[in-house]
Amino acid sequence: MLVAQGRLDVEGALTARDRVGIQDFVLLDETTEVAVISNLKKRFSKDLIYTYIGTLIVSVNPYKDLDIYSKKQMDVYMGVNFFELPPHIYALADNAYHTMLTEFNNHFILISGESGAGKTEASKKILQYYAVSCPSTTLMNTVRDKMLMSNPVLEAFGNAKTLKNDNSSRFGKYMDIQFDSQGDAVGGHILNYLLEKSRVVHQNHGERNFHVFYQLVEGGSDDLLTQLGLERDVQHYYYLTQGECAIVSSINDKNDWKSVKNALQVIEFDETNTNHLFRVVASVLHLGNVHFDPDSKGHALLKNNTELNWVSDLLGVDANSLKEGLTFRKIEAKTEQVLSPFTIDHAIYVRDALAKAIYGQTFTWLVNRINESMENKLCTKNTEIFALFVVSFEQFCINYCNEKLQQLFIQLTLKAEQEEYEAEGIEWEPVQFFNNKIICDLVEEKHRGIISILDEECLRPGDATDLTFLERLEEKMGNHPHFLVCQSKNTIVRECFSAVDTTNKRRPETVATQFKNSLQKLTEMLMAKEAWYIRCLKSNESKQPGQFDEALIRHQVKYLGLMEHLRVRRAGFAYRRKYEDFLKRYKPLCPATWPHWRGIPADGVELLVQHLGYLPDEYKMGRTKIFIRHPRTLYATEDAYEKCKHDLGDASKRNFHFMSSATKIETCWRGAQARKEKEKRAWAVKVIKKFIKAYINRGEAKSTDNSEYLAFVRQSYLNRLKNNLPKTVLDKTTWLTPPAVLTEASEILRKLHYRLMVRKYVRGIPPQKKAQLQMKVVTSAIFKGKKESYPPSIAQPFLDTRIRISVSNLSDGIIVIHITCEDPKQKGDLIIQCDHLYEFLTKLSIIANKQDAIKVVQGSIKLEIQSGKESAVDFTTGQEAMVYKAKNGHLMVVSKNK
Repeated sequence: MLVAQGRLDVEGALTARDRVGIQDFVLLDETTEVAVISNLKKRFSKDLIYTYIGTLIVSVNPYKDLDIYSKKQMDVYMGVNFFELPPHIYALADNAYHTMLTEFNNHFILISGESGAGKTEASKKILQYYAVSCPSTTLMNTVRDKMLMSNPVLEAFGNAKTLKNDNSSRFGKYMDIQFDSQGDAVGGHILNYLLEKSRVVHQNHGERNFHVFYQLVEGGSDDLLTQLGLERDVQHYYYLTQGECAIVSSINDKNDWKSVKNALQVIEFDETNTNHLFRVVASVLHLGNVHFDPDSKGHALLKNNTELNWVSDLLGVDANSLKEGLTFRKIEAKTEQVLSPFTIDHAIYVRDALAKAIYGQTFTWLVNRINESMENKLCTKNTEIFALFVVSFEQFCINYCNEKLQQLFIQLTLKAEQEEYEAEGIEWEPVQFFNNKIICDLVEEKHRGIISILDEECLRPGDATDLTFLERLEEKMGNHPHFLVCQSKNTIVRECFSAVDTTNKRRPETVATQFKNSLQKLTEMLMAKEAWYIRCLKSNESKQPGQFDEALIRHQVKYLGLMEHLRVRRAGFAYRRKYEDFLKRYKPLCPATWPHWRGIPADGVELLVQHLGYLPDEYKMGRTKIFIRHPRTLYATEDAYEKCKHDLGDASKRNFHFMSSATKIETCWRGAQARKEKEKRAWAVKVIKKFIKAYINRGEAKSTDNSEYLAFVRQSYLNRLKNNLPKTVLDKTTWLTPPAVLTEASEILRKLHYRLMVRKYVRGIPPQKKAQLQMKVVTSAIFKGKKESYPPSIAQPFLDTRIRISVSNLSDGIIVIHITCEDPKQKGDLIIQCDHLYEFLTKLSIIANKQDAIKVVQGSIKLEIQSGKESAVDFTTGQEAMVYKAKNGHLMVVSKNK
């Protein structure tokens, strides 16, 4: 269980509590907001950015490089208990990984926080740790490289500069690494949701579009820009300049472009897909520069087609169709289609909707291709651990997302805590906290929630508000370009839009509903896994190292629910520990338990805490653990332990002289034991030397030197042979290769064993099969090597039911031989005429010893022409003997009257 795993050892937190604050908030004397922020500040001032709340990590962004992520640091945290060392993201990553392997279940790490709080960096640190700590195999290295190298690509296409962060993720995602039961990485997967497509066409002041646009213009080669019709000047493109900060000194677009191109190669993007990807990016820039002029009636006109032609060429779509789609609305009447011209505003909405649709679909395609390259190709049962990154979007959506995940967080935390209490037989004390389910219901409740009302507004006729009007308009226009782009010659664009049902007249879901549905699916997935949490905090708004903005921190502590989490984790008891571990540490504090306790650990702990003076309301005894209510009780115990260690050290000095005499006695005793050991080793050396000499002379005739070794070889070979004998007479290969000394004996034994198997096999043959085999011997003597069809018949038994013979009761010489057919293509029964019928059939019956196989039939003999197709031979008498085919299709045989 997750909570039990995370609280095995808190000695590190106890030892360091006075120097750098409290390493685990659970051990605070006062669980107040003031105490939490004060503890954070104290640790932050010493560059200690990580603090625990149980197994949750609170991370404060220092906005500077810290020397705590080296390979040496990784080695320190590998395989170490969670609280054994100071708080670190490596501790959480390592314990999540090993818990997954030992419990055979799935885990996830939830990383949340404001933009600029360090979520992306935290995810990179976890991936880098697994790349080093997990078993190194070719497959692991491939998955590691692709997972790590997918980051530059996803950041280029999904991240942008905002007011708060130069590299802000503008989409939601979670990544998972799939492991097999041995802990080897066998695959990975990335799921993206809700890309901020509006940023493609509009940016607020001080913000930029997605990185890839600037990287292409600044870092692309001259030849590439010429092919794409681009100029090396970001100011030339409308979609890149609305935020008025296209060039940022802290961002090196040229270097980032090189990283993206290198990453695309690592994740196996071929040249064709890479070129088409860049053509899509360039087409969006050209589309943003498409300019509309008004005609005399105010309708949109395209006078300069240069940019439009570039869009057409880069996307591989018809220029005239594209032009028509951008300037006219297609209205379908009962029998015809009417083109209604757009106003300039409408045309701009359509242009922007097309740009967003192309970029959004391409981003999804990109993620899918990355997933294909990391896909687990092995058909084995996997456990997995994956990290979820919660990111900002439009305020309503991110608030809703935070509330939904906070609801999940409280639910999982309460569940884990309550399960431990129940397992230990401790009465659960309800924790007072704000349940935000009411907020989630306000947003997502059917028919009455905000999203449902928004959907209804979008569906009702007429204009409601500007917001609903724009929402409806964007949905209509957003679908329109699908009648263009499905026929694109650009493979990426065609693939992105090929699944769109252009004949479906049903109104698509709104963005809010899509987000609600995807978040619901995400929540359901997470509920099936074990949770680990990282809460990222911004230390200040200006991204300056060393600054701790208490008001900003207080705001984040509140909306990330840290106080609720702390209260749930405390749940009345600040500390819980297995009896064995508690007793092992604190047993020197009680004469009854020191130096050794021979009884049941729970009884020893009970004696220990009574000796220390624990009051009844300060602790509870569970089934396997002791629960301590207040940190001050634990601190008093720890202080007593530190004093006891000091006193024991002084006592050891006083006993030094006494112990020196004991040391002399011990030295004599060890000497005697050493002499015995020497004699043993001398005997062992003789035995080993004798064995080696015998091995060297193993190929010679038996002698004193090698007789024992040869006996050992014989015995060993016979024992192995006994367990590896052939099981059937057809097995001619299974026979252990003998040592040289047993070559002749092995051959004799092999022949004897086969004779025994043959005898056993012959004795087990039933009489009927024996007769069939005897007939096979006769057949072999007659036909073997003479008739081509003979070899395939060997594997088939001679069945008595295969052949029967029928004759009529009249004076004709017709013989019908009935032959059973299994293949429909084979001919059936055989009809022959024989003047010496009686001699032939008598001789045949004697040879086959089957007199009862011949039947004399009156009137008609039924026969099978082919498998499943029957006929007959009819017999009668007449003036003359004759044979002919009758009208009914039967063969008619006429015998002459006597």
